[in-house]
Amino acid sequence: MDKVKVLEKYLPPEAAPLIGRWIDYFKCEFKISRNRNTKFGDYRAPHGDKGHRISVNFDLNPYAFLVTTVHEFAHLHTWNEHKHKAKPHGTEWKNNFKKMMQPFFEKDVFPPDIKHSITNYLNNPAASSCSDLSLYRALRQYDAPKEDVYTVEKLPLKALFKLKDGRIFRKDEKLRKRYKCTEVKSKRIYLFSPVAEVELIEE
Repeated sequence: MDKVKVLEKYLPPEAAPLIGRWIDYFKCEFKISRNRNTKFGDYRAPHGDKGHRISVNFDLNPYAFLVTTVHEFAHLHTWNEHKHKAKPHGTEWKNNFKKMMQPFFEKDVFPPDIKHSITNYLNNPAASSCSDLSLYRALRQYDAPKEDVYTVEKLPLKALFKLKDGRIFRKDEKLRKRYKCTEVKSKRIYLFSPVAEVELIEE
């Protein structure tokens, strides 16, 4: 099946031809991956007999899929230019991400709120990776609604919640960027991102 036709199932359709051309141009193995809770996408530099490899989670909404794909291609492009000398989300990567985002801005692929968040993210050197929360929240607005799924920041203090692996936690106070949460069984403290998805346990 034509790769652009496959990409159109995951990306905004007008973005698919350019991503298809990048896959060919950079001779990149591009894989649509199962869901990974800890990351949306991944880039692996050439190693041994393997070339560039990018994988993006299959279950992202089209805008999140596109932002993640451009994010990973910016890593690839930065590696080609600087090898290991550039920091993962340093100035070189940011400049490439900005340049590689430009064609999608010109095509008006993104709704205004996402475009605004991407622009802010790119103008803010302190936001060193796609864990930028305002961008993440803007992208999340376009997810299909999920029943019984909450983000940690939306839970009341001291609420109990469950992860997919069955472990149960209590939400405690917020530190600078993350929430302290106590695993009920082991009493160990863990730090959770405000936007981590969990299941509320009704007491």
